[in-house]
Amino acid sequence: MRLARPVGDITQGVIWKQLLTLFVPLWFGTFFQQLYNTVDTVVVGRFVGKVALAAVGSTGVIVNLTVGIFTGLAAGAVVVIAQRYGARMGEEVHKSVHTAMLLSVIIGAVFMVAGFVLTPWALRAMDTTADALPGAILYQRVYFLGMIPNVIYNMGTGVLRAVGDSRRPLYFLIAASLCNIVLDLLLVVVVPLGVLGVAIATVASQVLSAVLVVISLMRSQGAPFQFFPSQLKLHRQPMSAIMKVGVPTALQSVMYSASNIVIQSCINSFDTDAVAAWTAYGKMDILFWMTITALSQALTTFAGQNYGAGKYDRLKKSVKISVGMSAIITIAMSAFLVLLARPILSIFTPDPDVLEIGVEMVVFLAPCYVTYILVELLPGAIRGAGKSLVPMLISVFGVCGLRLLWLFLVVPQYHTIDMVEASYPITWLTTSVALLIYYKFGKWLKEPEAALYR
Repeated sequence: MRLARPVGDITQGVIWKQLLTLFVPLWFGTFFQQLYNTVDTVVVGRFVGKVALAAVGSTGVIVNLTVGIFTGLAAGAVVVIAQRYGARMGEEVHKSVHTAMLLSVIIGAVFMVAGFVLTPWALRAMDTTADALPGAILYQRVYFLGMIPNVIYNMGTGVLRAVGDSRRPLYFLIAASLCNIVLDLLLVVVVPLGVLGVAIATVASQVLSAVLVVISLMRSQGAPFQFFPSQLKLHRQPMSAIMKVGVPTALQSVMYSASNIVIQSCINSFDTDAVAAWTAYGKMDILFWMTITALSQALTTFAGQNYGAGKYDRLKKSVKISVGMSAIITIAMSAFLVLLARPILSIFTPDPDVLEIGVEMVVFLAPCYVTYILVELLPGAIRGAGKSLVPMLISVFGVCGLRLLWLFLVVPQYHTIDMVEASYPITWLTTSVALLIYYKFGKWLKEPEAALYR
């Protein structure tokens, strides 16, 4: 079944406007998604104490690891569905959607069991401080109980993004975030459950967002991406295509998170004040990450549909426009964070020692954000063309490999927080150069993916 020009088609029109149309809801969606754990952090930091703050913060890299795997696999679904949607192939869109949704249930179940069992080992392996360890184990185990709705939500919103709809996922996240805020206050301030309360609130919010996205897909009457639970099936060809793009993307995220786990271990080797400061800085730092991630996701969707439509020049032009937009936004954001570091960090903790360390972290790292732009955007565009292996390898060796060498060889000789932080800009800049060379001289756009549509 070949479609007429469908709703959400971005293979025609003004590029920068369409990128912004995709980006803005994605940015707010990422904001509300991050608001889950940020609200948890604020509530425990203000109403329970810095040990609870460190406990929730110590789980951050594991949470990011699992979410990174899910979003990586969801990226495979986004690319495959976007390419077929751009090529007007309705039946292939239908098969891909149902394959992706069944895959999300299977993956969620596996991670729920494995995560619950392995949580104590993982947190101890990261050298989580003794006073924060019990709360960290409790929070993480409850979080893993919500894995199935977590993956369903990520995959379902991936389907909607692939067809150019980034508004409905935003509405779902707003509802879930409001639910999370109300439950946080209820289960920590009113009913003093502490870390357990914020964990329960987070999982309940994830369940709500998953239910909303499934209902939305089921009610997409007449659209090729309408979801029918009775038609869930792992179709061989869409499954293969999703894994081809999604697995390298997920592996890249795993390696990023692995290097961040090592960094968290390095931070844990200082003291509770340093851990709490790193946690608070991470919640402030997320403002940049959610911006560059939203831009990359918007570019992947745009590239996927235009690649499926055979509009390669339009795809390449969108990359230049995205880089320019990102540079302007990043420079302005870096200046904002440096100037307002102390008042923003004060939202998370009133402790003066923690604040002092946190401000130093912001001043060191925020001006370096601009070196990361290409690390996110170029793989996003290349992934939209169905190629994710080479960008993954470049990122793994450039960001993760070099960072681990720095942490294992340099940091032990100069054991300071500044030396730990220096691993970021050094690896970002190196990887940016390598990716730019591949983007310019690689053949990622010259090999048609006709097999995807058979």
